Amino acid sequence: MLLKKLIAWTLVSYLLFLLLAILHFASWRDHQREHRNPTPPDFRALTDIPTKKDAFFSYLRPLIAQNNAWLSRRRAEVLDLSNTWQTNGKLSHREHKQLEHLAKAFYVKKIEDTDSALMTLRLRVDQIPEALVLAQAANESAWGTSRFARTANNYFGHWCYKKGCGIVPKKRSTNDKHEVRKFDSVAESVQAYFMNINTHSGYRKLRSLRANLHKQNKPLTAKALIPGLINYSQRGEAYMEELDAMIRVNNLE
Repeated sequence: MLLKKLIAWTLVSYLLFLLLAILHFASWRDHQREHRNPTPPDFRALTDIPTKKDAFFSYLRPLIAQNNAWLSRRRAEVLDLSNTWQTNGKLSHREHKQLEHLAKAFYVKKIEDTDSALMTLRLRVDQIPEALVLAQAANESAWGTSRFARTANNYFGHWCYKKGCGIVPKKRSTNDKHEVRKFDSVAESVQAYFMNINTHSGYRKLRSLRANLHKQNKPLTAKALIPGLINYSQRGEAYMEELDAMIRVNNLE
C-alpha cells in the first residue's frame, strides 16, 4: 500500500514538473518571439514630434542591428571561401555545400562558376548603414503611421504581384496589378528590405558603390549609397534628396 502511494506521488510530481517545464518553455518561446518581433508602438498617438521620432528610431534600431549582424556573419563566411578559393584553387566538399547554401539564400543561380558565384556573393552579402534604413523606413511609412505600416507591417513600401498577397492601394490604376505586401511582423518587413536591397537588380548601383567604398577602405555611409536608390521610388532624384534631408535633419549620420 505504501509502495503504491509512493509511486502515485512520484507520478504526480513528475507530471507537475513536466507541466511546469512545458509552461516555462512556452513562456520562453513567447518571450523570444516577442524579442524578435516586438509589437510597434502606436506612433499616431505620439503627437509630440521629437518623441515620435525617438520612439520610431528606438523601435527599429534593434531590428536593423539584428539583420546587419546576421549579414556580417554571412559575409565573413563568403570572404573565407573566397580566400580559400584564391589560395588553393579549389574548395572542399563541405565548403562547396556552404557555397551552395549561401548562393541559394542570396539568389545566386550560376554556382558552377565558382569565381562568378563568389564575386556576386561579395557584392550581395554586406551590411546596410543604419541611417539609410531608418531614413527609408520613416519616409515610406510616414513614421510608422501610414495605412500600410499599421495594417500590413509594411515599413518600406514593398510591392507584390500575386493576387491576395497584400493590400490593394486605393489609387492603383486599372491596368496595374501590384499590391502592397503584407507581413506578419515589422521584423519580417525589415528582413525583406535587407534582402531586397542586397539582391534585386534595381539596386546593383548601390551594391557597386558599397564595394568601391570597401576597396578604398572608406566607411559605409548612407549618404554615399543614396545614389544607388534611384530606382527605389518613382520620384527618382526628388526621393533621394528627401532621404538626404531626413538623414541630415535627424542627425542620423
